[in-house]
Amino acid sequence: MSATQETPDALLYISPGCPHCPSVLTAMSELVKEGLVGRLEVVNIAVHPQRAEQQRVRAVPWLQLGEFEFDGLQALGELRRWAQRAIHPGGLGDYFADRLKHGRLPQVIAMVTAQPSRLSALLELAADADTELTVRIGISAVIEALAGSAGLREHLPALQRLASSDDPRVRADACHFLALSESPGALATLEVLRDDGERAVREVAEDCLAELRETLNA
Repeated sequence: MSATQETPDALLYISPGCPHCPSVLTAMSELVKEGLVGRLEVVNIAVHPQRAEQQRVRAVPWLQLGEFEFDGLQALGELRRWAQRAIHPGGLGDYFADRLKHGRLPQVIAMVTAQPSRLSALLELAADADTELTVRIGISAVIEALAGSAGLREHLPALQRLASSDDPRVRADACHFLALSESPGALATLEVLRDDGERAVREVAEDCLAELRETLNA
């Protein structure tokens, strides 16, 4: 594979005496040779501590691979897999699912807060009936952290599409997300869901509708 504009670049932070940094550096160098990574920038935080502070790097090795972020020891095979996923349309969703399954909720919240457009990947996961419960719970936590934000309201059309899912669990989640949007535009969708064919969805919609009306009238 030759490097193209779609090939992800990488940024790696290392420090002297770090036991895992040489291994990750060697692995990333191999991916550059294979053409899976277009460019590798390596920063020694002992020499450029301000760069690490700006990036909020708290532990090394710390790696940014495309949009993906990793810290600690990473095996070559895993890094190769993520380099390949970095240019895949569903790659960001796969990454977020992996992070949420491994208890990295704060990292996902930080990434979505910094770039709200990334929320689209999470909503695609929420729309998939096969998404694991652990990941669904994590998605809800991320959206709760974004409650009332402009970034969440910008995704109102996507939230409304969730409300038309064939899966009642997805429709119930949509109720919760719509209320958290704190958008007047969510009222009509919640009113429709209040008459849903599933009792559980109707009950959630009723509660969320009341919650949203209270928020808007506050």
